[in-house]
Order: sequence, then C-alpha cells, then structure tokens
Amino acid sequence: MIQRSLFRPSRAIGSKLYRTSNLNPSRFYTPLARITPVPSSRASPSRWYSSSSETTAEPTTGAQAAPSEPAAPEAETDTETADPLTKELDAKNREIIDLKDKYLRSVAEFRNLQDRTKRDVAAARDFAIARFAKDLVDSVDNLDRALETVPAEKLTAAENADLKNLYDGLKMTERILMQTLAKHGLERFDPGARGERFDPNVHEATFMTRVEGKEDGTVFLTQQKGFSLNGRVIRAAKVGVVKNA
Repeated sequence: MIQRSLFRPSRAIGSKLYRTSNLNPSRFYTPLARITPVPSSRASPSRWYSSSSETTAEPTTGAQAAPSEPAAPEAETDTETADPLTKELDAKNREIIDLKDKYLRSVAEFRNLQDRTKRDVAAARDFAIARFAKDLVDSVDNLDRALETVPAEKLTAAENADLKNLYDGLKMTERILMQTLAKHGLERFDPGARGERFDPNVHEATFMTRVEGKEDGTVFLTQQKGFSLNGRVIRAAKVGVVKNA
C-alpha cells in the first residue's frame, strides 16, 4: 500500500514531463549559436612551451614574415660591459699623452740647461781676465803715448843713436806685449787709421767736424784706441767723426 501511494505521484509527474517534452522545444530553449559568452574578469593563465618545434607556422599572404628581434637584455649587457672598458681606455690614453708631454718638456728643459751651462762656462773662461785687462789697457796706453812723443826727425839724426835704440827697445816691448795679450783674447783696434765708418757699438764720438775729401760719418781721428776681449768691447775707441753736411 505504501509503495503504491509513493509511485502514483511520481507517475503523474513523469506523464506531465512527457507531455511537456512533446511540445515545441523552441519555446523553452535558446539555440547555442545565439548565446554570446560573457567575458570573464579573470584572465586565463597563459601557457609557455619549451620547444619552438612544436608550434605551427602561420601561412603568410604575399609578404615575408617579420624577422625576429635580437635579444635586448644581451645587447644592454654588452653595452654596459663595453662602456667601462672604453672609459678606462680613454683615461689611459690621456694619461699617456700627459706623460709624453711631461717627458718632452723635461728633455727640452735639460737640453736648455746644458746649453746655458756651456755658455756660462765658456763666458767664465773667456772673460775671466776682463777686470785684469781693463786695468792693463791703461799701462798699454801710457807706453803708446811715450812712443808717439818721440819726433820722427830725431830718430834719423846720427847724434841721437841712443834715443833711437831706446825707441826701438820700447817698440819691441810693445809688440811682444800686444802679441801676448792677443793670445789671451785681448786686442787693440784703431778705427781712425783704417778710415772706418762710425759704429756706436764700438766707437765713442767725442766731436764732429767738417773734413774735405771724406764722407759723412767717417772716423778721421782716434784720440784713444779701443780694446776688445774675445769679441766683446771692454773699452770703446774715442774718435772724431766727419760731418760735412
């Protein structure tokens, strides 16, 4: 009895469902093609494949596929590695140039020092007797004046044989003295005897006058002879200069 009472309602429900299923299904169901899926807010996980051989190449339509771009991280790593090396190389090159410049300057300064030392040594050797020569020229001048005071006519007279012998002895002494001084670089010059042009570097003009037959600026008289030591004038010659204009 209990089983019959339970199966009767179930049979009634099943008959209702059967009748309903015989109806037009388009009234209750929407075709699957018309249902648009609602995009989900959650992103689907992407898959990564370890091998590129499993992927299929997509067909190209007339145009070649774009070449694959090089790996950017590797290029950046090479650039970062090259930059310190380039900076270090530039720094070393600048250091080499600086050291080379200092070396050349040092060599030039040392050579200049050698040249100056040689000149100083030569000057000390050549002009070591400059003070002695300046003191000696006065004695030479006195000897020259003594010889010039003897008249030429008295030297030819027979009664003045002793005077002539004295004069010849003094003249020989002067000649030997001048030869000895010349060995040490001290020389005497007489611009008036050679008619030289006036040179302010070696001559000292004491007066100027008109002289017929001579050019202007010519030395015609030497009042005091000059002396030079190894090419350097230690006493200028005192002269008279021609001025006709």
